[in-house]
Amino acid sequence: MEDSTARELIPPSDGNSGDGTFILEEWNGSASTKLSRTAVITAAPSLSIQRSGNRFGHVWRRVLEAFVPEGFPSSVTPDYVPFQAWDSLQGLSTYIRTMLSTQALLSAIGVGEKSATVLGATFQWFLRDLTGMIGGILFTFYQGSNLDSNAKMWRLVADFMNDLGMLMDLVSPLYPSAFVFVVCLGSLSRSFTGVASGATRAALTQHFALQNNAADISAKEGSQETLATMIGMALGMLLARVTIGHPLFIWFSFLSLTIFHMYANYKAVQCLALTSLNVERSSIVLKHFMETGQVLSPAQVSKLEHILPTRISSWGSKKVKSLHTQIKLGVRVSSLKQQEMMILLRTAESHHCKGKYLIVERNKDISIVMHKNATAADVLQSFIHALVEAYQLKDDSAHSESQTWMDKNYEVFLLKLKSLGWKTERLLTPSIIWRADWIYSSLDKKTS
Repeated sequence: MEDSTARELIPPSDGNSGDGTFILEEWNGSASTKLSRTAVITAAPSLSIQRSGNRFGHVWRRVLEAFVPEGFPSSVTPDYVPFQAWDSLQGLSTYIRTMLSTQALLSAIGVGEKSATVLGATFQWFLRDLTGMIGGILFTFYQGSNLDSNAKMWRLVADFMNDLGMLMDLVSPLYPSAFVFVVCLGSLSRSFTGVASGATRAALTQHFALQNNAADISAKEGSQETLATMIGMALGMLLARVTIGHPLFIWFSFLSLTIFHMYANYKAVQCLALTSLNVERSSIVLKHFMETGQVLSPAQVSKLEHILPTRISSWGSKKVKSLHTQIKLGVRVSSLKQQEMMILLRTAESHHCKGKYLIVERNKDISIVMHKNATAADVLQSFIHALVEAYQLKDDSAHSESQTWMDKNYEVFLLKLKSLGWKTERLLTPSIIWRADWIYSSLDKKTS
């Protein structure tokens, strides 16, 4: 509903009046689908300006633009809003708990004590930061390539490690003799959080961006986090002041907020419907396609995939039988047994002119040897091929049947994936560090 707030009559300039009526409308908004009319200018016969809306609404829209991406909501995926809502709530609880843990840490270092020295406190803080830096480098070395392929799981792991780090800070005053050791453990735990959270955030930002606006989404994420930080700091200072001198109240508040923090994180990750293919999502969509001929959408797969780490998920009932656990991608050729290597060589001889991968069965598992010139599309094809063979392992002719299935159905399968919004350019996997090359020479060439 548009409310007329003002009407101005301005006489036309000499010699510019005409017999017709000319209307000029003014619109405001960053997206064509979310524009609002702010004024109508009419010249008939005098110039009149009719303004729409109110100043408060205009100011509110300008404030909102600092926190949501340009063109919102059409410029982001549908799961952006629920994820950001839960993510902001978990961030808020984190900043409140930070005040409690920091208060305990400063007290343990000796802030406020006459016997405490500046040099001693500085050295302890230095050891704490140094441990975190080293931990971050080591974590990146061992898990850096795996973060993108399991963004949901590592998002939860990152926040759990952050909670563990805060717990170490809160516990540190209870063990004065082991204070430095406990604080360094907390810093080490938070260093994992920094690496994993930053990497998964980058992956999720790319997922949310529908109009190549990842930079804008990242910037607005920073604004949202800053606002949550300011609110959390204010509430945290208030809580720290109220609970000071009451250890039981401090622990009750910390543990309650930690439980809510993990719940909010789980709900945030659960909202995500990622469109990229990793090993588990590929397994889910392929198994369903082979059984029904239909492809599941990203939203449907998000309800079936495991969010928690595999070992934790295995304690409960599995929603689907995971084929991907039987696949070993990028195996080292020299690690194969002699019989397996003979099978691999025969396979290479029969497929020397086509394909950039080789598949061999090893103790009910499927191993994939990638060619040194294999592309991202070849990696995806090899993994789908291995999944098909793993699905048909109960048959003696699984290898030949899987090849027949690939020749007949693979392109159709990819087309159906694309039609439902899946990204089929690559498979998200850890880095493949072992590759191979196979060269075929005919007997005639050898004897000539």
